Amino acid sequence: MFVTEVSVGKVSRLWLPVFNGNKGEVACNVKSPVISVAMQEIKGCWNGKPVKIDVSKKNGLEKDGFKIADKRGFVQILATTDAGALYGVYELLRMQQSDGIIKDKVSNPSYQFRILNHWDNLNGTIERGYAGKSLWKWEELPGKVSDRYQAYARANASIGINGTVINNVNASHLILSDEYLNKVKVLADIFRPYGIKVYLSINFASPMQLAGLKTADPLDKDVIKWWRSKVKEIYSIIPDFGGFLVKANSEGQPGPCDFNRTHADGANMLADALKPYKGIVMWRAFVYNPTDNDRAKQAYLEFQPLDGQFRDNVIIQIKNGPIDFQPREPFSPLFTALHKSKSMVEFQITQEYLGFSNHLAFLAPMWKEFYSHVKPQSLTAAAGVANIGDDENWCGNDLAQSNWYAFGRLSWDTSLSSETIAKEWLSQTFTKDKGFVEPMTNVLLESREAVVNYMMPLGLHHIFAWGHHYGPQPWCEIPGARADWLPSYYHRADAKGLGFDRTATGSYATAQYPSPYNTLYDDIKSCPEEYILWFHHVPWDYTMKNGKTMWFNLCDKYNEGVYQVRTFQGVWDKMKGYVDKDQFEDIQRRFKIQSRDAVWWRDACLLYFQTFSNMEIPEQMERPVHDLKQMKEFQLKISNYEVPKDMFCR
Repeated sequence: MFVTEVSVGKVSRLWLPVFNGNKGEVACNVKSPVISVAMQEIKGCWNGKPVKIDVSKKNGLEKDGFKIADKRGFVQILATTDAGALYGVYELLRMQQSDGIIKDKVSNPSYQFRILNHWDNLNGTIERGYAGKSLWKWEELPGKVSDRYQAYARANASIGINGTVINNVNASHLILSDEYLNKVKVLADIFRPYGIKVYLSINFASPMQLAGLKTADPLDKDVIKWWRSKVKEIYSIIPDFGGFLVKANSEGQPGPCDFNRTHADGANMLADALKPYKGIVMWRAFVYNPTDNDRAKQAYLEFQPLDGQFRDNVIIQIKNGPIDFQPREPFSPLFTALHKSKSMVEFQITQEYLGFSNHLAFLAPMWKEFYSHVKPQSLTAAAGVANIGDDENWCGNDLAQSNWYAFGRLSWDTSLSSETIAKEWLSQTFTKDKGFVEPMTNVLLESREAVVNYMMPLGLHHIFAWGHHYGPQPWCEIPGARADWLPSYYHRADAKGLGFDRTATGSYATAQYPSPYNTLYDDIKSCPEEYILWFHHVPWDYTMKNGKTMWFNLCDKYNEGVYQVRTFQGVWDKMKGYVDKDQFEDIQRRFKIQSRDAVWWRDACLLYFQTFSNMEIPEQMERPVHDLKQMKEFQLKISNYEVPKDMFCR
């Protein structure tokens, strides 16, 4: 059965076209399950001229690419694959939903692999998830199938996503058991007609945990045999299985280093098992251990010496920045250090460090910032840590749906502008009315910078509250905790100044960057000011480019962030007539939370850093409304999986 809605109401529909009873005319020269979906979309949602779909290798397009041509009397969609035809159909419907003008267009994907990473656990929780519980109801599968699985596949296909890793990188070995593989098969069967492959995160010690082997050494013949047998079994159940995602030797997860082997040894063993089936290994470079080295340097130090040692079906998956999904980071230098190995970027769509689903932070500008430094063509794939849960609106906050959409669109075409993506999403999700789209586009485009301003401006990073990462705690000290888990490790505040010296006089992380970035970042005078506290320990009275001290600029940025969010509140209050009552009130409530949280961040950080600077907050700026003692006494008690609903310091 073809699912048109998962429930009544716009919030569940996402940006997808509505099946409105139209009888769109469509013909295609081939037949397949994917083509059937494409034709159903035209028949149910299209209200223009007849559509003719031509799928042929002779069409001269890249794999999965498409061409749309507005001909006399019909619209033509050309593709070389069935999936390409489906993407062409969704692009045609996107034109109809946006401005209604059909434009001739040729579009080829930026990446062959465009993959969501779900951090969903088998017990239904989601690590760093803020939209309810997992979409996957493992206790019901395989016997009971939710309509939302197909709706999920449709949403992903509509924005070009062609793969999904359905379980947490902190993986349970049970995902590879017969019981769970038969559950996974049900999902794979549903996703297949939408051109989406299933991938699994694996626990590297699975041979020990599932089969009782004494070791998981990747060079052990029994371990190799076990993995080859397991892979063969998987493909017998799921013929188009995509492959494995692996988190190894990081944050307590097992890996090849436990057996005195390298990351290359571990990845290659799995790659060899997958190779006959055209499967891939995505091997995460998120590794850090308690060492004397700057944490920002560790991924480079572990993986750069292994460049050229990985199989051709191994892709090194690297977080966009060298620390951990901070509101702003410079790009990870590992991207420019792997010249003989394939690499891919890992973005975080869910907002672990950006106010969860309470704060608006449209992330397309962040990702475009990354692509302005790292050439997209140097990468093999893109992955995004999903912000999807079983909440009715999928993402906790209706406005957070924009980041799911933006990830897919940018993974398909990295040249798209943030403004284009914002306008597309707003027009399809809410209304085409310019009275709504224009002001809300501006809000979306400014939102991420606002978050940086009121949380961690000028290159500050990782000064969040312990554990859950919601709210500020730059003073945090936990007895026995590792230094690189504590904010003071990163902000280094003292009587002289603020920031982490990563220059030649400090950790020399700048040396990991290629020219001209290494010299640009190493010199305080040339270092971009948005990164100045990332790379330099800056004196409080240091004169910045505007002629004001660093302390003045720090205060100014925090205040600017507060005012920006208040402006967003004002804009949204004028949007009442464009959206339904419940939707308006829920988003309005979240803007109120964000506005109060921005004040919390500003007051906590400035009052704390003031104890080191001993400088007054400039009189023309808004004064803190709390005191530092009050800030330090406030404890927000939530788990990694909860979202503060309506809180503030008190």
